[in-house]
Amino acid sequence: MAERVIVKEVAPRDGLQAQPVHLSLEQRQRLIESLAKTGVPELEIGSFVSPKAVPQMAGTEQLASQLPAQPLIYSALVPNMKGFELARDAGIKTQAIAISATEQMNQNNIRKSLTETFAMAADIVKRAASDSVDIHVYLAVAFECPYEGRVALRTILAQAAELMTLNPARLVIADTIGAADPAAVKEMMSELVAAYGAERLACHFHDTRALGIANVYAALEAGIRQFDSSAGGLGGCPFAPGAKGNVATEDIASLCQQMGLDTGIDMAALLESIALLSEFIGAPQGGRSHYWLVKNWQKIFASSH
Repeated sequence: MAERVIVKEVAPRDGLQAQPVHLSLEQRQRLIESLAKTGVPELEIGSFVSPKAVPQMAGTEQLASQLPAQPLIYSALVPNMKGFELARDAGIKTQAIAISATEQMNQNNIRKSLTETFAMAADIVKRAASDSVDIHVYLAVAFECPYEGRVALRTILAQAAELMTLNPARLVIADTIGAADPAAVKEMMSELVAAYGAERLACHFHDTRALGIANVYAALEAGIRQFDSSAGGLGGCPFAPGAKGNVATEDIASLCQQMGLDTGIDMAALLESIALLSEFIGAPQGGRSHYWLVKNWQKIFASSH
């Protein structure tokens, strides 16, 4: 049996939240239905945020009420306790909260101080435990902040130690603006794996500097087996100037497949989802391997499906 790599598909949330094209609820529903058939074990359907702040995510509670009956975990991003309660009441049993490693990113993202943000995270994780909700805590701008520059490794290790005392279901190290490099990723994730094991650690990479898939490889080498990705490489952070798309789901699936690791992803179904996404966005979407995979995916995937 090949070793398993867990991929959380985030196109319906992180992929869409910064797009100038606002998809209708019907289009978002169709995208979720399509992605739910790709074999990804986790699918982030949207976020429970103010529609004034992120209009692309309006109506996520309606989507949560009509999710496809597929054997996967549906999750959503929540900004605060109110968002947590809305998502919980909508039946979302896995939720993500994002806190930033720097003061300025927190202020610009959620208008809270670093101290206030960590206190809010603690409150939500404790509340979630009593409500049987799993919380994925994202430590954003873990390598570099668009406002404060490089973040010291010791800062992230100290913050991770504080967050892990809360016992979250998962701690996700997020390279929000795509500034990480493979050496830095391997060093950081090796330290974290040594301290906490890999079971509750994950990575979220962006491809701003064309190093997204290289950083995935570095994290794999450090022992990480859980990653976020977005079909077609769609994405970006509306509060992080210059942040480009997420690392593409098809690129991670292809990398893992060729390395003998199993993601369980059906490449034909994933390529169909990317085609649908391209239609909705009105522009071709696709990761670095997309063009090649469209013509040749059977060479590496057909034997496993």
